[in-house]
Amino acid sequence: MVTVKQQYETYPYPERDPADEDLRLITGSPSHPFEMDHFLWQGARDWSAPLRVLVAGGGTGDGLIQLATLLDMAGAKAEITYIDLSTASRAVAEARAARRGLTTITFHTGSLLEAAQYGPFDYIDCCGVLHHLPDPHAGFAALREALAPGGGMGFMVYAPYGRSGVYPLQDAFSALFDGLPPEQRLAQAKRIVAELPEGHPFVANRNLGDHHASDAGFYDLLLHGQDRAYSVAELLETLKDTGWRLADFTAPAMYDLARLAPVPEGMDKARQMAVAEKLRGTIRMHVAYAVPSDAPDTIAKPSNRALVPHLRGVKRQALAKAVAQRRPLPLQLGQLKTELHLPREAASALAAIDGRRSLAEIGSAAKLDPLALGKVWAQLHDGLAPWGLLHYSGLLRQTGRTIKGI
Repeated sequence: MVTVKQQYETYPYPERDPADEDLRLITGSPSHPFEMDHFLWQGARDWSAPLRVLVAGGGTGDGLIQLATLLDMAGAKAEITYIDLSTASRAVAEARAARRGLTTITFHTGSLLEAAQYGPFDYIDCCGVLHHLPDPHAGFAALREALAPGGGMGFMVYAPYGRSGVYPLQDAFSALFDGLPPEQRLAQAKRIVAELPEGHPFVANRNLGDHHASDAGFYDLLLHGQDRAYSVAELLETLKDTGWRLADFTAPAMYDLARLAPVPEGMDKARQMAVAEKLRGTIRMHVAYAVPSDAPDTIAKPSNRALVPHLRGVKRQALAKAVAQRRPLPLQLGQLKTELHLPREAASALAAIDGRRSLAEIGSAAKLDPLALGKVWAQLHDGLAPWGLLHYSGLLRQTGRTIKGI
């Protein structure tokens, strides 16, 4: 069997060239500061306090570089600890950080099961790692032990239905290639996949693309020796068993059963999300935030008019123009395509979002009295936030900085 460490020493994942840091910053979820503040600190974190961060199983550094770069650009103090088993992956992450001149990161080669000895941490990033552990429960528990009071975790684990076809191939390749080194496994698996019949579940699954992106992507998807997926029900149970609870998914609309079917009377929220996952059928990973099981509600609420809103993935002026013209807004998340409809009256409020103004100040700039603002903003929030397009954070207001293009 090829061990997880051996795999990532041979094929660091995701495949990255440090020179590309001169050209672009890879961003995503979790671990964007605005998103973190929104889900973990009610949109009101005091950013004058240094943020103690653990990037657990940081790989070649996508989450690490995003978070360190954005905090640096925003002028926020941070102490970031990176841990990964793979020296090859760590070397790539270190080279990327050096290319950007990031100085807030300490690198370690090791297991996330040892996280507590480096902590405690206000925030833990663990993206695409826990599902590769021999005992994922132990991983969730170890990270909970490393968390400081008031902290939280952003994480990603695989989901089963959107990865249809993957696990039968993993099992078959494990049996076929037992004893072979990674390079030979890859070459032989590529030949077999190229000849799969058109009706094979993997061939028919349009949610997957890593196998086209790089050798590292192909190996990680189809040849991984230690890989499991979590249904919503399994994920919630694992969080509960290890001292966590779900704060929310980063795009909770994807798990909203009421958007898909009538909700039976008395069905609880956990069951609704589990049913919605099955009806969607295309969710290939769960991206979410978690907090300690005894933590109070941590998600920002627009009833707090001191909060500062940020748009994510959309340009405010273009969005405001479209809303003013009563045009529907196309949205695509993976294979999901839908349209958003926002009230024309919201256009002026959208145009006033600048990452510095509070909701109250946006109301004044848009010439909306408190009652009108409440009505308009409720519709804006309900239209955008469930899709991960609107977050609240006072980061830039506190530091006086601007982050262009983010």
